[in-house]
Amino acid sequence: MLRRLHSLPGLIFGLVLIVLASSGALLSLAPVMDRVQAPAVAGLNVAEVAARAAEANPGLTKLHRSPNGTISASVKAKLGFQTVIIDPATGKAIGATSTGGFLDWVKELHRSFFADMAGHAVSGISAGFMVLIAASGLFLLAMAMGGLRRITRRVRSTGSRGWHARVARLAAAGLFVSALTGSYMSLATFGVLNDGRAIEASFPDKVAEGTALPVNQLAALQAIPLQNLRDLTFPAKGDPTDAFLVSTATGEGYVDQVSGKMLNWMDYGLARRVWEFIYMLHTGQGLWMIGLVLGLSALSVPVLSVTGAAIWWGRRRARPHLRHNARASVADLVILVGSEGGTTWGFAGSLLDALHKHGLKVHVAAMNDLQHYPQAGGMILMTATYGDGEAPSSASRFIDKLAQSQQRLPIALLAFGDRMFPAYCGYAEKLGRVLEEGGWQAFLPFARVDRQSNADFNAWVQELGNLLSLKLEPEHHANIPPTTELELISREDYGAQVQAPTAILRFKAVRKPGWRGYLTQGLRYQAGDLLGIVAPGSDLPRLYSLASSRRDGFIEIAVRKMPGGLCSGWLNDMEPGTRIKAFVRLNPAFRPQAKGPVIMIAAGTGVGPMVGFLRTLRRGRQAVLYFGARDPISDFLYEGYLRDCLLEGRLARLVPAFSRVRDRAYVQGRVRHDAAHLRDQILRGGQVLVCGSIAMARAVADEVEAALAPIGLSVAGLRAEGRYLEDVY
Repeated sequence: MLRRLHSLPGLIFGLVLIVLASSGALLSLAPVMDRVQAPAVAGLNVAEVAARAAEANPGLTKLHRSPNGTISASVKAKLGFQTVIIDPATGKAIGATSTGGFLDWVKELHRSFFADMAGHAVSGISAGFMVLIAASGLFLLAMAMGGLRRITRRVRSTGSRGWHARVARLAAAGLFVSALTGSYMSLATFGVLNDGRAIEASFPDKVAEGTALPVNQLAALQAIPLQNLRDLTFPAKGDPTDAFLVSTATGEGYVDQVSGKMLNWMDYGLARRVWEFIYMLHTGQGLWMIGLVLGLSALSVPVLSVTGAAIWWGRRRARPHLRHNARASVADLVILVGSEGGTTWGFAGSLLDALHKHGLKVHVAAMNDLQHYPQAGGMILMTATYGDGEAPSSASRFIDKLAQSQQRLPIALLAFGDRMFPAYCGYAEKLGRVLEEGGWQAFLPFARVDRQSNADFNAWVQELGNLLSLKLEPEHHANIPPTTELELISREDYGAQVQAPTAILRFKAVRKPGWRGYLTQGLRYQAGDLLGIVAPGSDLPRLYSLASSRRDGFIEIAVRKMPGGLCSGWLNDMEPGTRIKAFVRLNPAFRPQAKGPVIMIAAGTGVGPMVGFLRTLRRGRQAVLYFGARDPISDFLYEGYLRDCLLEGRLARLVPAFSRVRDRAYVQGRVRHDAAHLRDQILRGGQVLVCGSIAMARAVADEVEAALAPIGLSVAGLRAEGRYLEDVY
């Protein structure tokens, strides 16, 4: 629900909000320009400046001092009134005001869209929705980052989602303040809120008789420092019964032109003082630096609108059309989906089609749409995890609705996630505990699907089919991004002697012929990103960690030939000159931090991204690599390059471990032996990166946990800080 409250107003009012924000950003420049032009006024009082201005500008009727310091005079001339900027030291005009200029046009656009009160209403309503969008956006961002305390940490998302989060983090607070103050001013304009401006000082019943004193001798005006002035209205020329009207930031009153005394002074009430502060905050008049910050925040609205619309469209497009979806009232089986980006809906649609072929009536809906199912015999929950273990958008209210449900159907829970992230399937695990504590019956064990794996999904579906005595064959096809043609330019072979054939494959991107080749910039990637390759005869891409960055000028992966592995076997048998089609999946969650020690732990082909990182690390960086293989003669991948890194200072230490030689060493054992050194590196801000098999990663995590215990730290704590990252398979 909260995500809908965040996204729908943005989609509906997007163009209006862009106009409001862009015009507001331009208007934020006006206080800065005023500040630059403002003269020094220290030691000057209103009386002496008014006298100089009156002498230099015959026909002067009013002085105005902007909150940022410029002094303007309204002068009656033959063709009407004109307003000029004056020098308070001399009273002489030094320039004309911008009345009728570009900024006035922008101000009218910002306030009312040139549509009078109807436009004011549209502007105010839009500001109110911006309050809702900014507040909900901050809350959603905090949820995604794992809490307010972590909101400043690195954003792991990529594409539109990543840019949306990064820009929102910088601008959301400023947008909230601008929108909230704008909403207040709009409500005050329509009289919904009392701003105190309708209350004015009353004109004195009686003024002194006699000859008017020179302006510079009026005691009440002498007592007001020029920096406190807002407006000074002169009495009508030749009218001894009139008086000066003076206003400051705190109040207003009349000054007798004969006695020079202040008459009927009125302090502004709380409502007026609040309005004055809100006005300054919203416009920057008197708070030009804050106004400029808010103006810069407003420039983010076009970016947020475009990226937000792209995120919404991506979710909508990812959600499949469910052709055979039965009504809830007649369903034999219910599938409820918790999804953030839409991928889980694709798996649910595939399962729906497979069950429909066997005549089952299946109802698929969002988990938030839980209701009563009178004919159903069971319920399948298929859910992803959002952010740091939070519920995805379509499951945000499910646990609360589940607690209110009067129906107790048997449940099967299938979790979708990415093992690289600390909160892998975190929401599903939380939901599993809720179901267990609530006494819900499970008709299948809790299961996980890692990185949209068809193998994981099909294994679970087969288990479901066995339970239902059905042969289920879901036809789920991964959504493959656009591919680029690559040509193999070299290969290095390892591991044949230990029955683990492995190849380091180096590719180059093939430029498209003709003008398209000049327009296409090729793949954008960094070491640690994933290269997706679809082997002939398969529709499922296999992902390999990149051992190179774009600036290296080549694309490199390390591939071990797996028994029965369609893609790995095809790649290992490939000869230079062969061309393949591939795509890059960015993996920003697996990157070395900008500074501090780097502890890299890898086994087998997991050394690939570590080599890629070493290619980018500056010399002298405290980088340590623990590398596990079988035999130093057979499968010491990248041995020559790693030795060169030691000589060049890119690598401080290389700690190999070989399991098929005399001491039968493993990387986790090397980590255990180096516990003291590891603690020292972590205390100095070090980061741990692990790449390799799941079993190896678990063993390493146990050893790191034991090493950190004496200093009160943990692997979980490092994960939360982005200082313990895994890329495992």
